[in-house]
Amino acid sequence: MTSQSASQPTSERLAAALEPALGAPVTVESLQRLTGGASRETWSFSANGEDFILRRDPPGRENAPHVMRLEADAMRACASAGLSVPEVIFHDDGTFLGTAGLVMRRVPGETIARRILRDETFTRARRVLVGELGTFLAGLHAIDPSEVPGVEEEAGLESLWATYQGFGDSSPTFEKAYRWLVDNRPAGAADTLVHGDFRLGNLIVGPAGLEAVIDWERVHLGNPLEDLAWLCLKAWRFGERPEAAGLGTVDELVAAYEGAGGRTVDRDELHWWLVERTLEWGIGCIAQAWFHISGAVRSVELAAVGRRAAEQEWDLIELLAPDAWGAALASPPPDDLPDDSSRYGRPTARELLSAVRGFLTDDAMARVDPGLAYQLRVSANVLAAVERELALTPVDHPGDDWPTLALAVRDRLLVANPKHLGRHRPTPPIWGGSVSDSGTTQPQI
Repeated sequence: MTSQSASQPTSERLAAALEPALGAPVTVESLQRLTGGASRETWSFSANGEDFILRRDPPGRENAPHVMRLEADAMRACASAGLSVPEVIFHDDGTFLGTAGLVMRRVPGETIARRILRDETFTRARRVLVGELGTFLAGLHAIDPSEVPGVEEEAGLESLWATYQGFGDSSPTFEKAYRWLVDNRPAGAADTLVHGDFRLGNLIVGPAGLEAVIDWERVHLGNPLEDLAWLCLKAWRFGERPEAAGLGTVDELVAAYEGAGGRTVDRDELHWWLVERTLEWGIGCIAQAWFHISGAVRSVELAAVGRRAAEQEWDLIELLAPDAWGAALASPPPDDLPDDSSRYGRPTARELLSAVRGFLTDDAMARVDPGLAYQLRVSANVLAAVERELALTPVDHPGDDWPTLALAVRDRLLVANPKHLGRHRPTPPIWGGSVSDSGTTQPQI
């Protein structure tokens, strides 16, 4: 059978693929794409009275077909070890699904981080999740990597840096952090099965706690501290203060990990990995935006992620130069520019942006399905960032010492996502009056 070239899978092809796995004729119903997932598509559907999830590579951004097989084999190995993962039904090289993908039995629960961190439904779960996550990682890192045939080491620091240089972008903060990483690299073997993207958003959580770990596309051989550090990235706390996933302390996470049989954690080495993973996600933001900028995949979500590189710059400064970080945070922000109506009249460019943003948030989002509403919310956030950029007085901060870089990155964040600073610089109001400091800050994308 030839590969499907269309932009989405079909019920007929899914049914044909499922019949051998389920051992019966299959009727696929309610096939729909879910929101989120910048690197993989996620679809839900039902078949013969059961609910399933399909994950596949987006057309135009396909991985090698064996990557999906590794993902499926990793989940099967975890299931054999008694760890909470979805049941894999089958994986496909693209013959049935158009691009490489896999089908899993659906696990009920929540994946949206802000709900897990804030909704009353998950009050009990929040009390136990850090312990459960440490225990899960200890179990994962104990699995013999031979149970996932073909799993390899992930490209190292130098390869990551070569990727950054290939984009032709420039971040003095990233460059300074990279030099620190090279100069302070710890010894350590890459001999453990590592999830690679272990964080809220890739966990299914129920009212009682962890239900399943998902999104295994980055499984590789690595250092176990990679997973622990990734879970503690500030980006994956989603606005909450506790260091471990916004749920608890690093001490609690490490105690659970070591108590469940994980290796003894060296805190200095964990700090190194926290810096390395923060730099990696910053470069990842640039890479995702590049898919859009290059025209490979036109996506407002990917475009928006590009500006989040400033968040990782800010977090790197906090990790490596906390005094400069604190001074920049406390220093007065640049002044607002007055909105100029003398050149082109009213409404001004900022008023026009605000009018469109108001249409997206107050009108369009209420009339469409959740998937499109999510994209509209992202689009509204992008417009708000452009409004803030037009309103901010440009200030040059020449130099590459930490205090100067901290001020420059602080100003970038005042535009990109002031909420990440933890200080008040609001999104401009939906237009119906003049620019003011009233309104709400930009939601995190």
